[in-house]
Formats: sequence, structure tokens, C-alpha cells
Amino acid sequence: MYRKMATSLDEIDIKLLTELQADADRTNVELARFVGLSPAATLHRVRRLKESGVIRVICARLDPAAAGFPLSVYVAANTARHDPRSVRAFEDQLRALPQIITADNIAGEMDYLLTIVARDVSELQRVLTRLASRGAQRLITYLRLEEVKPPSPLPLGPAELVSPAEPAATLPPGPGRRG
Repeated sequence: MYRKMATSLDEIDIKLLTELQADADRTNVELARFVGLSPAATLHRVRRLKESGVIRVICARLDPAAAGFPLSVYVAANTARHDPRSVRAFEDQLRALPQIITADNIAGEMDYLLTIVARDVSELQRVLTRLASRGAQRLITYLRLEEVKPPSPLPLGPAELVSPAEPAATLPPGPGRRG
């Protein structure tokens, strides 16, 4: 993943990508109007961005609960073995289970971080049992209560400096505090 060289993006590419991230359902004509190119030139740019791998896929983002999956959990997983064959078998299992909607190999205390959706607790239990029988040594489950910030667009524009933290709010004097 990190060996891939970044594609050089010009101002028009950035405008196109920003608009597609905001609403991937825009027509080519709408995109062309927005960036000031002909529809043919816009289509060529979008194709180039797809071929280069900058655009992986254009898809709809669904609400799991509205689609019948009210249970959403994060699972941190460690595998029992780390040899190439065992890792490949475990990762193949992650890809094969449709309830696992994201799976990342991570550095740190755990080996993988997964997002799993389920229709009910018994379906979640079946997925976890399947993972345990396919090489997961330790599974730690975190119930997702609420989405605080949805997946955000990449900040493609020029790098902006992070503003310094706001000064801490001054607490009014109270018991044990000096005024």
C-alpha cells in the first residue's frame, strides 16, 4: 500500500475529486460545468484518475441500520500464527464473510481491526465463531453506539496548518478552585 507513488494532481483534478467525494452521483455534464471543461475532456480526466488508482470505485454509501443491519461492532483480532500461509488463510476468511465490511491489518497490540455488521446477536456470534475457528486467537469486540463523524473526503487542497488549540475555558470559582 505504501509503495505506491502518489499521482500528480492538478487544480482541475482536485476540483473533480472534491466534487465526486461530495456526490459521486453527479453526471459528467454537471462535473464538466463545475470544472470548466468539455464533457469529453472531463470524462477523459475521470477515466485517467480511475486507471491511476486515485479513484478506486464510485459507489453508494448505505445506512446499515436502515438496510436491516442494526448491529455494528468493531473487532480487534489477533491471529494465533503469523506465517504467510496462516495469514493468507485468515485474510481469505475475512474477505469471504459478507458481514465483515472493513478489515485492516494494523500495527500495534492487535493484528487486525474489523467492522462487522449483523442482523442480530446470533449472526454476530456465528461470524465471531467462524473467525475463532479460522485462526483468530483473541477477539475483542466493541459495540458501535453512534456514528459521530462519517467517513470524510480526503483534504485534497493545499495543506492547511492546524490552528492552535483554543484557550482552555476558564472555570468559574468553586469548591477547591481558586478564583
